[in-house]
Formats: sequence, structure tokens, C-alpha cells
Amino acid sequence: MSDTRHITLFHAPQTRSAGVLALVYELQADHELHVLNLRAGEQRQEAYLAINPMGKVPALRHGDALITEQPAVYQYLADLYPESGLAPQMGDPLRGPFLRWLAFYGSSFEPAVVDRAQKREPTPPSTCPYGDFDTMLRTLTDQLARGPYILGDKFTAADMLWGSALRWTTMFNLVPESPLIKDYIERVCSRPSFAQANAKDTELLAARGG
Repeated sequence: MSDTRHITLFHAPQTRSAGVLALVYELQADHELHVLNLRAGEQRQEAYLAINPMGKVPALRHGDALITEQPAVYQYLADLYPESGLAPQMGDPLRGPFLRWLAFYGSSFEPAVVDRAQKREPTPPSTCPYGDFDTMLRTLTDQLARGPYILGDKFTAADMLWGSALRWTTMFNLVPESPLIKDYIERVCSRPSFAQANAKDTELLAARGG
């Protein structure tokens, strides 16, 4: 493990790693970017598969530690900068809910959204990891209704994940943009860190010619 907080973010513009880039800016983290050109297939080349055998972004390197999977990346980064307050620490009653909503994204939300997008026949709730789409979404929106953030009044790295996720899923009509969800997206994604991440992605795309 590194004795510093310098990290490398493996990133590609206009992908799920955009929210992590925003978190890096939110934390003002000591970082470097390793940018992958997905159109050129760099995520499937041997060098990157040694980082993430799944060939996906984001991924994070901190010293000898490699972190993949979005919820783990968000948690690791926020825990690396505890003074930011973006990750409730052990002993805080919000620590469990913080971990719950990070895990819910990967275990329930994204699988449900992908199944819906692919028009797959739903499996019986008893054998489906997320039960059913409507229950999954209602579970999420019931929590958001307690707002303004997913843990209530406290803004955390979990909001960086959910704001980014809901922004792209509503953009592609994979999740209905209800007034509740729209307001939440605007509340989270209007933060300066998201503007910084968007500007960086625009710069990176321009540098490679779109």
C-alpha cells in the first residue's frame, strides 16, 4: 500500500467513469488520469486487462492496490479522504446506509436497468437478484423522497454515484424522469465537480478528434 494518497484513475470520456472523475475533483484528490480510447479497443488490450480483466472502466490504482467495480471505487476514494466527510466512518449510524446504497447500485439497479434495456423476459422474483424492476425503482425513489440526498440531509460519495447513474439512465430513457428524479439529478450534478469532469471529457474528446 502506498504511504501517500496519490491515485491513478483509469478513465474513458462519456462512460460510467465520468462520475468517478467528478468525485476526484470533489475530493481535490492527488491524481493522474490514464485515459483509454474505447473506440480503439484499448480496454481489451493486454496492458489494461492486467488492471481490470473485465476490460471496463473505471478502475483505480493506489500504490499496489487495484480497485475495480464502481461502488468499490467510490467507497475507496471517499474513505481515502475521510476529512471530506463524503464517506460516513465506522461508528457513524450512516455508515451502514452508505454501504447499502453503494451496493444496491451494483446488485440491483444496474442489472435491472440492463435487463429492461435488453427487453429480457423477467425471471421470477424468487430467482432474480433484484426481484423485479418496479420494486427496485420504488425502493430507490422511496429513499430519494426522504431527501435532499440519498442519506437524507447528508451529501456523500453515494450521491456522486447515483446522480451520475440516474443522469445517464434517464438520458437514454432507461429510467423514467419523474420530477423527484429530475430534481435529484439537478441537485447533485450541478455541483462544480461535475462541471469540471464534463470540461475534462470535452477536452479529452477534442484531443483525440471526437
